[in-house]
Amino acid sequence: MACIIPLTAGTWLAMRRFKYRPAAIMTLNALMGLPSVVLGLIGYLLLPRGGPFGVMGLLFTATAMIIAQVVIIPPLIMSITYQAIRELWAECHDLLISLNTTPGERVRTLLWDGRRELLTAALVGFGRAIGWMGAIIIAGGNIDHIPRVLTTAIALETSKGDFVFIALSLFVFNATD
Repeated sequence: MACIIPLTAGTWLAMRRFKYRPAAIMTLNALMGLPSVVLGLIGYLLLPRGGPFGVMGLLFTATAMIIAQVVIIPPLIMSITYQAIRELWAECHDLLISLNTTPGERVRTLLWDGRRELLTAALVGFGRAIGWMGAIIIAGGNIDHIPRVLTTAIALETSKGDFVFIALSLFVFNATD
């Protein structure tokens, strides 16, 4: 879920010119450095029963964990996508225009030519998703016996001293991870 939107938005941002593009790029770059704990605290302030979204009952749920990861990961993927497609677009723009390609053909060509960089962006996003658990633990808690992410499971088992589980989890992922 966290790859589809930023890959599309990063490509769009690289190919289009609009009034607020520099501000959008600056905001995107600032969000890349957003610590997960800060996002977790914001989620914790928004999701309790007395908070603005408290009526939804999302605090300490798996849904809160998913929301936290979908907010943390896209800026990183989108920024890497933007950089890769921007460079390709600068190189191929005139050629694609002179070949009288449609906008869809241009996008497909750029995505195909940038597939290695886009795969790198997706892998970096995955690394951030499993490596940054501050927002996940604060907003979603660590809920036993329901789907957990690998990092929260490791944190729980470490606190319990179950190092055998940790060793096994490094080799075998749960079906929910």
